[in-house]
Amino acid sequence: MKSKNLLLSLICLVSLTAFAQEKESNPFSFKWDNGFKLKSADENFQLKFGGRIMVDHAFFSQNKALDDVYGQLLATSATEFRRTRIFLSGLLYKNIEFILDLGFESGEVAFKDVYLGIKDIPVVGTIRVGNLKEPLRFESLTGSKYITFMERAVLNDFSPTRNNGILLLNDFLKDRLSVQAGLFRNAGGNGNDLMANNGYVFTGRLTGLPIKTENQLLHVGLGYSFRKPGLNQYRISARPEAHLSNKKYIDTELIENVKSLNMVNFEGVFATGPFSFQTEYLRTALEGDTNYNFSSYYGVVSYFLTGEQKVYKSSYKGFDRVSPKNNFTGKEGGLGAWEVALRYSNSDLNSKDIYGGKQASITLGLNWYLNPATRIMFNYVNADIKNAGNVNVFQARFQIDF
Repeated sequence: MKSKNLLLSLICLVSLTAFAQEKESNPFSFKWDNGFKLKSADENFQLKFGGRIMVDHAFFSQNKALDDVYGQLLATSATEFRRTRIFLSGLLYKNIEFILDLGFESGEVAFKDVYLGIKDIPVVGTIRVGNLKEPLRFESLTGSKYITFMERAVLNDFSPTRNNGILLLNDFLKDRLSVQAGLFRNAGGNGNDLMANNGYVFTGRLTGLPIKTENQLLHVGLGYSFRKPGLNQYRISARPEAHLSNKKYIDTELIENVKSLNMVNFEGVFATGPFSFQTEYLRTALEGDTNYNFSSYYGVVSYFLTGEQKVYKSSYKGFDRVSPKNNFTGKEGGLGAWEVALRYSNSDLNSKDIYGGKQASITLGLNWYLNPATRIMFNYVNADIKNAGNVNVFQARFQIDF
């Protein structure tokens, strides 16, 4: 904890020192833009700080068939602070970027995005080093502040979202073609792995924008990840797309003597006006004493009843913030933005002598964007566990971010 406080203090000191040196000849502006932003007149120096709070409540029920197989539910309702985070990011001398994003869930401190980067390198583009997102899966790359449902689909449980390593990313053809590739070290939730041994991960991704206009978007992508576990172990286990669930109904259990993993992910996003469609398919091939294959896919449709539309930020960052046409203003009559969404997902963790289970889920969602920084989410999840039973989840989230 002391080392993290020291790191935060050091970054703040370096940033503020740089800003102070430029202050007299290069005046700064300080403003609110869905977050607090400090920027020099020539835009060579920028600083932003903010955070997010997500409070979740959920209610569960499962049928008798699941009671017989998995045991009765320990609790039929639950609540948690799903995410409580603060961050500091900035730009120094025009091309040096950094971010320190810390999470405080479950009373513990965890690194999220913590990296430094060098921008505008000829041919290469941008290099980032630290704890950051692997370039794999559109939904994983989209920030938790902007995902359509409270939880991402099951295929995001096949590998960690973030890892410690080095990432190269660049855009071509006026941002119509994007390439990202990184080498990582199987680090844990704090970005550290003191027992990495010979384990490593290579992940790369290629995406294109055949259509990108003011009101229409077509995004297609292909991601690949080669993973060599340092401890020669691998496991996939997943909740029914509800983080508060105390049961993981599908689980491969721990697989030993794993030599390597090959993951391939296909992604597609289409948006036209208030309507959008998003889909991904992930397949994992495991090489070991016995070779196995696991897969998962999902499809999402959403529609803004009040006329807004999804905002595409970039290939590596996915969707961005939605700003209502009229913020909710209570007595003044503003309604905010209202979005309805439907997702179907399917995961197969059975392969040869491994019976991890099959799960098909339908999620209905209603999102109320009171303003660009505040959202209330309602989800109903029905998960069918093949040859076992089904579970129902009603959950809600109260979210603010800046």
